[in-house]
Amino acid sequence: MMSSGEIIWIGFLASLFAGLGTGVGALGVFPIRQLSERLEDGLLSFAAGIMLAASFFSLLLPGVEFASEQFNNGVTAVGVVCTGFVAGGGALYLVHRYAPHEHFLLGREGPDASTLSRIWLFVIAITLHNFPEGMAVGVGFAGGDIENGRTLAAGILLQNIPEGLAVATSLLVIGYGRLQAFGVAFLTGLVEPIGGLFGSSMVSLAEPLMPWTLGFAAGAMVFIISDEVIPETHRGNHKTLATFSLMLGVVVMLVLDVLLG
Repeated sequence: MMSSGEIIWIGFLASLFAGLGTGVGALGVFPIRQLSERLEDGLLSFAAGIMLAASFFSLLLPGVEFASEQFNNGVTAVGVVCTGFVAGGGALYLVHRYAPHEHFLLGREGPDASTLSRIWLFVIAITLHNFPEGMAVGVGFAGGDIENGRTLAAGILLQNIPEGLAVATSLLVIGYGRLQAFGVAFLTGLVEPIGGLFGSSMVSLAEPLMPWTLGFAAGAMVFIISDEVIPETHRGNHKTLATFSLMLGVVVMLVLDVLLG
């Protein structure tokens, strides 16, 4: 059985590893000037599919298992995890409502968004997106479950690659140089280990809250998928491509769960 310190350390390193996927994807900004709308929708939907599957396979289901062991009652176990799930979505809703930010395709949101430069609005939006992902990786190691955490980290790494490319090319479009675009995209990925440290600390230092925390992380991720990614990828004429790309992402995460779990 691993100690709390070991779980926190591993959760931090795994989320750092996952966050570096953003930098790997951002490297594409050097040979590529701009992504077509069709390709961008497909890539982001694929990433959303991985996130969606990870929320269920690596967060919600393990959360129910942990809660069942704690309470010896299936209904109570599901209730605790669902409460965390709704709380996670609600927390992200409040942050999105009150923090000014800008989506690459849907535009500015939040109070006083017009008073900040576009680059800072983008950085805030990406931070809001990446922190829950990092937290999910950290939480994935709940109870010292290395296999589950490893699978989740691999899935988040994989979905960060197309996201990093989309972020970097979007920064090119608004006037940033290739090196600047890469640097900003790379740095936004480093938000994830902060989230990972927070998540792994929560489940290690407050073990009774583990099922609730797993549900919370899943709710935050599902909110991002439904509130940001799906509307952005269904805004044009590529809804069918976006739908099947999301389904492909779910399949890939399921395969990762079988191979690494």
